[in-house]
Amino acid sequence: MAFEGLAEKLQETFKKLKGKGKINEKDLKEALREVRLALLEADVNYKVVKDFIAKIKERAVGQEVMESLTPGQQVIKIVNEEMTNLMGGTQSKIIFSSKPPTVIMMTGLQGAGKTTTSGKLGGLLAKQGKNPLLVACDVYRPAAIDQLHVVGESLNIPVYSMGNHHSPVDIAKAGVEYAKANQKDVVIIDTAGRLHIDEELMDELKNIKSSVQPTEILLIVDAMTGQDAVTVAESFNEQLGLDGVVLTKLDGDTRGGAALSVRAVTGKPIKFVGMGEKLTDLEPFYPDRMASRILGMGDILSLIEKAQSNFDEKKAMELEKRLRTQEFTFEDFLEQLQQVKNMGPIGDILGMVPGMNNKKLKGLEFDDNQLVQAEAIINSMTKIERNNPSIINASRRKRIAAGSGTKVQDVNKLIKNFEQSRKLMKQFTNMEKGSKKGRFKFPFM
Repeated sequence: MAFEGLAEKLQETFKKLKGKGKINEKDLKEALREVRLALLEADVNYKVVKDFIAKIKERAVGQEVMESLTPGQQVIKIVNEEMTNLMGGTQSKIIFSSKPPTVIMMTGLQGAGKTTTSGKLGGLLAKQGKNPLLVACDVYRPAAIDQLHVVGESLNIPVYSMGNHHSPVDIAKAGVEYAKANQKDVVIIDTAGRLHIDEELMDELKNIKSSVQPTEILLIVDAMTGQDAVTVAESFNEQLGLDGVVLTKLDGDTRGGAALSVRAVTGKPIKFVGMGEKLTDLEPFYPDRMASRILGMGDILSLIEKAQSNFDEKKAMELEKRLRTQEFTFEDFLEQLQQVKNMGPIGDILGMVPGMNNKKLKGLEFDDNQLVQAEAIINSMTKIERNNPSIINASRRKRIAAGSGTKVQDVNKLIKNFEQSRKLMKQFTNMEKGSKKGRFKFPFM
């Protein structure tokens, strides 16, 4: 999980402050020392950490905190605001050309995920109503052009290529002309990378830049490389002039140093983050939301957006009606499981819930494999069994277990939890708003 270690340490530090009625300078000094150590352990750039702590200290020792009725919460508010500013303050969007097509040049070292990210960005912009074209300019890496074609086909986005016997500059120019002739309003150019920064690579990128005059130059960097990602960003920005950064593999970066350092060191915003391997796992980067998640305040806006993009509103209304009439079946349950799976790992989803900090998450037993197991069990049922669970007797349970590669106990547990969940959901639908408090338990666990 992204920022796992940093989030846990910061949340523990601030928990101590919250418990104090008043905060003296000694308390504050100790808290800031722990914050500084947590950031350094998270591989945040040393100078960035030094400046960050200085800004917090400057604000925290003044009247803003010392005269506050809740000084601990006020310190956390300051840290949240400064962390948001550190990562850019507000969301930085793609700037579209007033005269289409908008040309986006994707750059970076080999292995950072440029080709896949080019496709992901095309898919994201297509959802926003754009008509993108992918252009294959990596003529050096074996199968790079084929890979872009596969990605484009998966997302139903056209790919322009001329093979690997033409110069990248000629391909880029021809791709832009093709886009103009075919009403494509966004051109995403997938350029070549190297294992390291060299003069040849930079000269080629500069030539592509001068030939097509891109609206945006984005650098794709692997978040898991930490300080190396920041160094690469600094170098590319000096030689090319970047408009933004895309951090890939942020879901696998438990430290988070790159995300907290890139903006401060380069002055260039993080525009998108890769949060998984699926072609839909590219998200706009919101500094304020990320800061809130790190500090255990949740990210309810992202949670809502994920739910809205994965849950069908019409089907949700039908489901509510079925719940009210107690017609909720395993068919409905399976559909809900599949939609929950599409939202991403359960741990990440729960991490967006306010108050659900890392320590609390560790106390919960959840496993994404349980979703897969539940799906397998339901798929092993006949349609009649799914619609009428009461007929599933011992022999049927044995057959379902054999068909799903699970144990009879697993089938029993799922059926029991399903029945409990059906009753619980029925109660929720009949509740007056705020009249009762219910404890939610994932029905498939």
